[in-house]
Amino acid sequence: MVASFGLGILGGHTGSSPSPFDAIDGPRLAGAEGSHPLHSVAAEELLRPTDGAVTGEIALDGPARVGDGITGKIRLMAGQAVSARKAYLRLVGLRLDEVRRELEHRNSKGEVTYTERWVETSGKLFSTDAFLEPPIPTTFQPGEKWESTFAVPAPPLGPPTAHLGESIIAWALEVRWDIAMGSDHFVAFYLPLAQHPDLLRAGVGKQGGASLLATVAVGDGTIGVTSPLPAQPGQEVAVTVSWPSAPEGQGARIELHRRTNAPNGVEGIIASVPVSPADLVSGAAAAQLLVPPGSAPSFDGAGLEIDYVIRVLVDRRFRSDTAIERPLGVV
Repeated sequence: MVASFGLGILGGHTGSSPSPFDAIDGPRLAGAEGSHPLHSVAAEELLRPTDGAVTGEIALDGPARVGDGITGKIRLMAGQAVSARKAYLRLVGLRLDEVRRELEHRNSKGEVTYTERWVETSGKLFSTDAFLEPPIPTTFQPGEKWESTFAVPAPPLGPPTAHLGESIIAWALEVRWDIAMGSDHFVAFYLPLAQHPDLLRAGVGKQGGASLLATVAVGDGTIGVTSPLPAQPGQEVAVTVSWPSAPEGQGARIELHRRTNAPNGVEGIIASVPVSPADLVSGAAAAQLLVPPGSAPSFDGAGLEIDYVIRVLVDRRFRSDTAIERPLGVV
């Protein structure tokens, strides 16, 4: 029982994320073996907006998107005296992963008495781009206010903000003061950074432009999408299939798969519609596949990737199934 339910019985485990994404560090970012603690965590919850020395806000002029410029206004008010070596506006990107852990417990003879297994989250900043403009004051007096407009570039290739279920990519705009012999002060703003469809059209990432084609040939078959591309979370994808050489089988399905290389992630079938093998051969097979609301956009960056494929499968009795598939772009 201890080996299966070590969390809590042995004092519990915790997960962590670097500043300014450390707002909920602790037991909520960990769980028992086989669990997925990040499934119940929204990316916005990770952000700690200030360390308390300075408060304020960063207001955007409009939505932020990969490869575009980000403009807006910064407003700050000091709650206490600040004296820093330097101060700057920076764009920080977080990768937060669920990671499986294991610990062997031994007796005085060195023999393994039980093995404790659990899941915890581990985060790192993969981007900390600092900007010289606007110049941020290095000193403040209590109650002093300051504001300025700003214009900075978004990451040219991303990755976009994304919740993969078992991993999270999050971005923030942050004003940070470098304090000598002390903890840095900061004010941070959560930045929803959308994927840019032109990256998929240009073939950036592993899916390439094929994910946005209306029809993709696979052998002698074709898988078409008649609804607008790229697909949107919360909307249905209209699929047509013609597969003249499709084998006979006891059934067939048109499926939507999500695939990710997240450390604790698994491939998932997120939509499935049964069809007739005969309709595949005649070209009459069709399906409406719902992209679940909140699905992460297709992307490849920061060592993480998620993509979507439409898979057409024939279920053959007493033999291996046969399938064809094509990529699908989601933003």
